[in-house]
Amino acid sequence: MKILVCISNVPDTTTKIAFSADNSTFNNAGVQFVINPYDEWYALVRALELKEANGGNVTIIHVGAADSEATIRKGLAIGADDAVRIDAEPNDAFAVAEQIAAYAKDKGFDLIMAGKETISYNGSMVGAMLAELMNLPYISLATKLDVAAGVATIEHDIDGGTEVLECALPLVLSANKGMAEQRIPNMKGIMSARTKPLTVVPAASADKLTSISNYTLSAGRVDCKYIDAANPEQLIELLHTQAKVI
Repeated sequence: MKILVCISNVPDTTTKIAFSADNSTFNNAGVQFVINPYDEWYALVRALELKEANGGNVTIIHVGAADSEATIRKGLAIGADDAVRIDAEPNDAFAVAEQIAAYAKDKGFDLIMAGKETISYNGSMVGAMLAELMNLPYISLATKLDVAAGVATIEHDIDGGTEVLECALPLVLSANKGMAEQRIPNMKGIMSARTKPLTVVPAASADKLTSISNYTLSAGRVDCKYIDAANPEQLIELLHTQAKVI
């Protein structure tokens, strides 16, 4: 079974975020970048488990510049067999999906996986767009995946319960928490990652549908107001005059 896992390069959650003077660009000076956790912990690890159980090959693919190759090498250290970097800036979800689709369309992948979203933008769009561009079925927010005889059995959460789906391969899937458990690269994996194939592919023609006008930092925590339980009128008044819908 040939599996393709899409990975994103995102700031570590402990990183202090800053923007340029006019708030139009992200300032990545001194920022530690990592594999998007949903891509790494759930999509990639489950892909490796399927390969270990059934045989096959796991390829990771990333759209980004050369400075993201350390992140890609970590994916190889975890256990991926080879990697592809498409040499384009990942600054639009549709353009990223087009880049991946252009590469993958004739490669015969049985399963294409990604995390449900990135922790940097939380867009949750690339998987669905990729499936549409490749004319493949798409299942989102999967929490469990098994494959047998060319058919995937998938679970995902719905309101009030869990839905179980069956879908013939090939398909595109986004992985949610519960799909697998995080793996820590061992020394053997780290050393072997240095020599595993990493192919750099020129950017294909892609349509950029969005642009960022500016960034705004969140206001952060504010002081809490405590209302005496014997004074509900004050609470109602504050909800009317000061509460904000987010």
